Amino acid sequence: MPMLKNMKRLLGLEKDSSFSTRVLILSLPSAVLFTLLAYFGLVTPLTALVCYVVIIIFNMFSLFPLSYEMQSLKQYIYSLANEQDDASKLNLSEKDAQKIADAVNSIHRFWTSKAESLEAQTMSDAAVLDTLPDPILMLDGEGVVTGSNLSARSLLGDDITGRNIASVFSVNIFVASVEKVLKNSSESESLVFHAGGKINKRIYAHITKLPWYSKGRAVAVVSLYDISKAMSLEKMQSDFVANASHELRTPLSVISGFIETLQTSAKDDEEAREAFLAIMKEQADYMSSLIENLLSLSKLEMAQDKELKDKVSISEVIDDVTEALKIKAFQHSVNLKVNEQNRIPKIVGDKQEIHQILQNLLDNAIKYAQENSEVTVDIKTVPEIPAGSGQNVASGKAVSIAINNKGPKIAKEDLARLTEKFYRMQIHKDMKIRGTGLGLAIAKQIILHHHGNLTVTSTAYNGTTFTVYLPLKQ
Repeated sequence: MPMLKNMKRLLGLEKDSSFSTRVLILSLPSAVLFTLLAYFGLVTPLTALVCYVVIIIFNMFSLFPLSYEMQSLKQYIYSLANEQDDASKLNLSEKDAQKIADAVNSIHRFWTSKAESLEAQTMSDAAVLDTLPDPILMLDGEGVVTGSNLSARSLLGDDITGRNIASVFSVNIFVASVEKVLKNSSESESLVFHAGGKINKRIYAHITKLPWYSKGRAVAVVSLYDISKAMSLEKMQSDFVANASHELRTPLSVISGFIETLQTSAKDDEEAREAFLAIMKEQADYMSSLIENLLSLSKLEMAQDKELKDKVSISEVIDDVTEALKIKAFQHSVNLKVNEQNRIPKIVGDKQEIHQILQNLLDNAIKYAQENSEVTVDIKTVPEIPAGSGQNVASGKAVSIAINNKGPKIAKEDLARLTEKFYRMQIHKDMKIRGTGLGLAIAKQIILHHHGNLTVTSTAYNGTTFTVYLPLKQ
């Protein structure tokens, strides 16, 4: 049986195993010896041939176990290379072969552990990169993107890997900066450029050369930062300062001019003095109102994180506001009408701020309404606040306050700018209706603080409606 088993194994040896070559080489000295003995007549040729065949058979069975186990070990190593670790098929009896197998297994375990550790580290690094809010790209020496994080893929597309950076941003100054880093002309480069097309953003880019000891295809990292909003805010702040200066300078110039006139040519003109003093008072009142609104706006912007905890009755606030504006409505020949749904619940908010926003809106509605018309206030609860553009609105039930007047229709291009600081429609300037242009900007800040929303609709037939949405709960 053992011989039969060995014969099966022998037949199972691979053709390229070199087993027959080794047997022949081992039997070669015997072949030479028996050839000489037969030549000198010491043994018969038949005896020499029989002895040589016996030696060959002996060598075959002597070499076979080691050859077979070497072949088995080779196949096992190939299976390890193909990630098929099946040690059950490896049954070695030779000590040297077993030692080799143990060494191979030890190497395999070591590199498997290294590979698993590397894979875990790679996945961890990728997860960390994906949590970063700004896009990051990794480049090889040719400027081809070899890796990216989630933000980069969201901005530039999932197919970003494998593309040349010059095809991603075809901006000469950016491409030139990348080439300087890749060609070792610079360790790092920073620049601001406009990415056109679908991206259409102002981008701050920082390109950095990776250290020499970093291994892998990536040789440089590109960090991208969207500064469009920051630059827009900076421009708004600049415009705000310029507008505030202009708005304050105008009445100051008027007052200064009238004072100079009163001190010189109109010094003894009683009638002119009274007229000039009235204009100066009007300008002083305007400046006072402007400064008050500026301080109010600044205070609101700084108090965006202030906790809202008042239980506010919208009905009571509307009653207070309409009572305060009754005389103004009468002077403008405007009738105030409040339509209120039954049992409007109280909301959580800041009572003073809510009073301010409703008074601003109702005051504007009266100011810009046509004579002998009606200003209506409709109060009701709604299931949800409509989503705002770029703002965080609360979920759940809310109270809506819709204030409508029958004034001139507001053009579409003006609607989008109504809450900008100092913005005033040209038609109102032409009508010489006084205003600071800050009322709706203040209203916007209050609504943002309450996680609500403000919508504006305007038609020639139905007039203009400002609708404030305030959540019941914060």
